[in-house]
Amino acid sequence: MRHRLAPDTQVSTVAQAAASVVVLHATDSASVFLQAWARTRIPSPSDIECELYEDRSALRMLAMRRTLFLAPVGDVAMIHAAASQAIGQIERRRTMAMFAEGGVGPDPSILLDELEAVGLAALRERGEATTSELTALDPRLGQKITLARGKAYEGTLSVSQRVFFHLALDAKIGRGRPRGTWIASQFRWSPIERWLPDGIPSLPVDESRAELVRRWLRAFGPGTRNDIKWWTGWTVAAVKQALATVGAVEVEVDGTEIGYLLADDLEPVEQPASWVSLLPALDATTMGWATRDWYLGPHRPALFDRNGNAGPTIWVDGRVVGGWAQRRSGEVVPRLLEDVGTETKLRIEREAARLEGWLGPTRVSGSFPTPLEIELRV
Repeated sequence: MRHRLAPDTQVSTVAQAAASVVVLHATDSASVFLQAWARTRIPSPSDIECELYEDRSALRMLAMRRTLFLAPVGDVAMIHAAASQAIGQIERRRTMAMFAEGGVGPDPSILLDELEAVGLAALRERGEATTSELTALDPRLGQKITLARGKAYEGTLSVSQRVFFHLALDAKIGRGRPRGTWIASQFRWSPIERWLPDGIPSLPVDESRAELVRRWLRAFGPGTRNDIKWWTGWTVAAVKQALATVGAVEVEVDGTEIGYLLADDLEPVEQPASWVSLLPALDATTMGWATRDWYLGPHRPALFDRNGNAGPTIWVDGRVVGGWAQRRSGEVVPRLLEDVGTETKLRIEREAARLEGWLGPTRVSGSFPTPLEIELRV
């Protein structure tokens, strides 16, 4: 119900959909739109584009677990202080090591500062641009760094990629409209003032972490300490401190583990009307907990890849019962992995048809294909 998947619980905007699960996973461009589709009644992908790139009610940002998320604009400062800020510090050290190893300099730190200033000034003048367009501003931005030299997985990285990566991590720029269609993944950069006219305010880290855990417990609780540690990417100590700050209450989970709830959220929740939902790869609900057997059952091998990335799933009343994929013909094909009864099966087929109509001519597939998705695409 809180994830806005049950009947009559859907919201009207992408930002509200994101807030219902704290943030939407944004590693996969199409998934952002499909997560919003599942939780709203927004008429078309173009309406979502309008909210994201014209109204700018939400921002893509690198945060928990060094993962890209879509956050409501009003929560950006809190998430930046709670998660992105620490990641930025770690990544800056990595960049300095990359520059030094790749012979970029002579002083990598000064160079990065100078190029960040060049890039930010250009973006404020232009309004928006891609990394490739901005690379032409200064020959130093086009320098290549060799990574894992001599290894089988040796590769190269341009200095400009790290420069704009850090500008975004430091909350000075943001990812705007992509090049191409709504499923494209190469984004244009814009100054952060396009989302937040006064920039992102600085907030206390501990208070922000506590607030992030409060939001998670409200959306996903009860959850274990391990669930929160995995979702945030923090240390055990940081999770303990945040739980203590919000006054989380210990509860029993499945009779075997200690979980946590907010003190004002201990009463039983009214059971919503029966519901079905087709959720996309990397959906925020599917990826919300580290321990998943209670809603996933025996279906993990078919619906997750080897790295723990979720593929498209079919949900019935709070548990996963199958998966789905879109074929090259455009047909959305569901596959049930357990018996749900004739009536529920028909509801799932209707939901698949509704999604197929919403997608229209667009073809989507997960960035991390899972066994069942690969099978269904044929």
